Amino acid sequence: MITITASGSFKNTDKFLKAMSHLDIRSILEESGREGVAALALATPIRTGRTATSWSYEVTHKSSLWEIVWSNGDVENGFPVAIMLQYGHGTGTGGYVQGTDYINPAIQPIFDNIAVKVWRAVTSA
Repeated sequence: MITITASGSFKNTDKFLKAMSHLDIRSILEESGREGVAALALATPIRTGRTATSWSYEVTHKSSLWEIVWSNGDVENGFPVAIMLQYGHGTGTGGYVQGTDYINPAIQPIFDNIAVKVWRAVTSA
C-alpha cells in the first residue's frame, strides 16, 4: 500500500495553472509573424522588389499545437521566386544562378525571440 500525504497550501500551484490556462500564445506568434515578414522583406535580394513585398504569415492552432508559417506569393512560371533565390535555379540558356541563403539568417533571430517571449510568459505566470 502507498500513502501520500500533503500539507500546506496549493495556492501557488493553482495560481500558476490558472495563469497558464490564459496564456496568450496567439498574440506572441502574431507579433512574431509581423516581425518575420519585415525581416524577410529586408533580407530578400531585390531586383524588382516584388518578392520582398510578397511575404506573409499565418498563425494556426489545432488541439495543443500552435504553428506559424511564413509564405511568399511571388511565383514565376509556376515556381516560387523566393525558393529560386534561396536555392538557385537554372536559366533558359542552360546556365545556373547560384542561390543565396538569405531566409535562414533573417528568420533565426525571430525564432530565438519567440522562445524568449514564450519562456518569459510562462515564467512570469
